[in-house]
Amino acid sequence: MNLPKGPDSLCFDKDVFMKDDFDVDQFVSECRKQVQLEEMREDLELYYKLLKTAMVELINKDYADFVNLSTNLVGMDKALNQLSVPLGQLREEVMSLRSCVSEVVQAIDNQLAKQEDLQNKKVYVLRLIQVVRSVEKIEKILHSQNSKESSSLETSSPLLAGHILERIATEFNQLQFHAVQSKGMPLLDKVRPRIAGITSMLQQSLEGVLIEGLQTSNVVMVRHCLRTYATIDKTRDAEALVGQVLVKPYMDQVIVEEVVKSSPNGLQLMYSRLLEFVPHHCRLLREVTGGAISSDKADVVPGYDFLVNSVWPEMIRGIEERVAHIFNPGNPDIFYERYSASMEFVRRFERQCSSQASVKRLRVHPSYTSFHNKWNLPVYFQLRYKEIAGSLETAISDGLEAAKSGSVYHLQVSEVLWSCLMRCWSDKVYLSPLAHRFWKLTLQLYARYAKFLDEVLTKTPSTEVTKEPTRPLPSSASSTSSRTSMDEGGSESGSPASLSTKQLVYIAADIQKLQEQIPELTEMIRQRLEAIGFKNIAIVEDALTDSKTCLSSSVPTLNTRMTQHLTERCCRFLKSASEVPRLYRRTNKDLPVRASAYMDNALRPLHQLLTDSSELVTPATAQEWLRVALSDCTQRYYETISEVLSSVRKMEESLKRLKQARKGASATTTAGANGALTDDSKIRLQLALDVEYLGEQIQKMGLQPSDIPMFSTLMDLVKEARELAE
Repeated sequence: MNLPKGPDSLCFDKDVFMKDDFDVDQFVSECRKQVQLEEMREDLELYYKLLKTAMVELINKDYADFVNLSTNLVGMDKALNQLSVPLGQLREEVMSLRSCVSEVVQAIDNQLAKQEDLQNKKVYVLRLIQVVRSVEKIEKILHSQNSKESSSLETSSPLLAGHILERIATEFNQLQFHAVQSKGMPLLDKVRPRIAGITSMLQQSLEGVLIEGLQTSNVVMVRHCLRTYATIDKTRDAEALVGQVLVKPYMDQVIVEEVVKSSPNGLQLMYSRLLEFVPHHCRLLREVTGGAISSDKADVVPGYDFLVNSVWPEMIRGIEERVAHIFNPGNPDIFYERYSASMEFVRRFERQCSSQASVKRLRVHPSYTSFHNKWNLPVYFQLRYKEIAGSLETAISDGLEAAKSGSVYHLQVSEVLWSCLMRCWSDKVYLSPLAHRFWKLTLQLYARYAKFLDEVLTKTPSTEVTKEPTRPLPSSASSTSSRTSMDEGGSESGSPASLSTKQLVYIAADIQKLQEQIPELTEMIRQRLEAIGFKNIAIVEDALTDSKTCLSSSVPTLNTRMTQHLTERCCRFLKSASEVPRLYRRTNKDLPVRASAYMDNALRPLHQLLTDSSELVTPATAQEWLRVALSDCTQRYYETISEVLSSVRKMEESLKRLKQARKGASATTTAGANGALTDDSKIRLQLALDVEYLGEQIQKMGLQPSDIPMFSTLMDLVKEARELAE
């Protein structure tokens, strides 16, 4: 029923009222999402009026039919009663006919079932007849062959000829097919002993013919025999027979434990003799089955792979049973040699296979997997890991020991690290199945070395070293021997916790050398990984770049430790500037003409740094160390000089006040009677000479005084003091 169409402005669809699952609450809820209740009510009233109008129009349209409805139904009961009798009779006739037809259909179904059963029995009978005929035919062939050609067979061989076997095999194949189809039939059980006899005879004859053909190198006989095996679907039996008769005796002779242990090359010699078996003893089989290049495709017998299914299993069985000691990973060097020789043997054997398909069959063969699983590579790697990582840990425990002469490195631990990295990928250690493990070990070695550097560089020196008492100046400031001497207070290593300048330079030089040699290691790793088919070399380069960055992370700490070390050693003597007033006050010393002895001692570590770092680190690195150290030293020296000059000034003012208090009394004063310089002037002049000497030494080190932030301020301070002294 179609409802009248309403205006497009209605908030609901008219068809929703005709749905079977129409729900008033849901309808109101949906409409309220669009309009208000007042508007929904107006739309419903509008559509109600449309429905009412449509109903009136429908009634007016069929008004005559509505009025005549009752009139037209008059007499309808009588008409229906008149029809009921003939309809009942018709129903009975139809039911009777249906019963007859059902009986006929049932009879036909029974006949068809009997016919199908007879047909099946006929097929079984024909199959049994075929089985009996095949058995009789095979027995007839055997009887005929034995009666007519007994003399010739006895003189040549007690076994049936190859072509006779092919005829029997063809008939036997049909016999097997029909016997399987007739399984469970009573007659088959009676014939089964005869079939078993034929099977046994055929099997023995085939084995005899194959062995005779192999022994006499009769290509025709072997080809007929193998084709017969294929006809009866016994190719695996032929391959097993070849393995037992032809391969196993040879393996028993070649695979001998005493021979392998008799010489260092015993294993290689054994593998060489094993590889000689295929070209020397399998030539005939490969020619017949298509494994040889000279094989005629027309005479090839397909379906055989004697190398994979006969030769290889017997080889591996003999190796695993008779020379199982070669799999022992106790000695990693010997294990490496044995594993390498064995994998080379496998590769050479694969090259003897006739096709890529044969190689694929070999690689999925259970004995192939078993042979590879015998090699305990994880244990081998653990031994190598202990050997390589242990040598690095031993070097780390020795600390910053100097490397041997002739090494490109300066620290023994750096030399050992590079040796370990190269050893991971060397020819006598690296094995391709362990590439991922050696790669992980490479990254671990870099990380361990970087951690060692961090530990060394962040170790806090002992109190005895950092808080050493100030060394007093010698009695003569101009003494040459005092200027060049250096006692225990100036030594570089007062305790194991302290690092010498030379050691810090060695660390910097080795870090730089290791970073320079990373491309060499990258190339070696790339060649190894590409050999096993790994293509994503970029990820390896990124990882080594991270290792390089890890080494570089120690450089800032190294620079800080170097500058602190230099600063502390220099400032030990620069503090001696506070002793200058004691040397000149009331001592009647001569006028100073050269720098104090402590200046040479203070600057000696910086000159020593230039000597130690020559050709080890870049000049820019050494200059930066000097600049930072001199900046810190100048800052501290400025503070010391400032304190000394302030003390001198206060002492001078105190003496002036004392002089005025005495009002010209005759006493020994600091000023000479002839107008010589006072002690305070000599002190100021000595300090000015010291600072000027410092500036000269800065220039000799390759720097400019302007590179040192506080030096100009220090020069201004002593310049003013010199002017007061003059």
